[in-house]
Amino acid sequence: MYAVIKTGGKQYRVAEGDVVRIEKLNADIGSEVTFDEVLMVGEGAKIKAGKDTAKATVTGVITEAGRGQKVVIFKKRRRKNYRLTKGHRQSFTAVRIAKIG
Repeated sequence: MYAVIKTGGKQYRVAEGDVVRIEKLNADIGSEVTFDEVLMVGEGAKIKAGKDTAKATVTGVITEAGRGQKVVIFKKRRRKNYRLTKGHRQSFTAVRIAKIG
């Protein structure tokens, strides 16, 4: 059984036992998180979407929180003595999917 959930402005296809890295959540490691915005639930060839998933929820446990790898942004304009370097590290929360119901 799998589900498509929406969190942090992105959509994720998850199944029970999967570990998913999502946008940072304000919760402690080991706490339980419930995703109410379920877009689709499927099992084999059976698919439920739209109004059929109104009462569906996905429950997970937070396993890790941290920051991803650094992304370097470098801008340059030739012959203008213009160079600009910036970096960015996105925060994430790793969630182990416990139950789809």
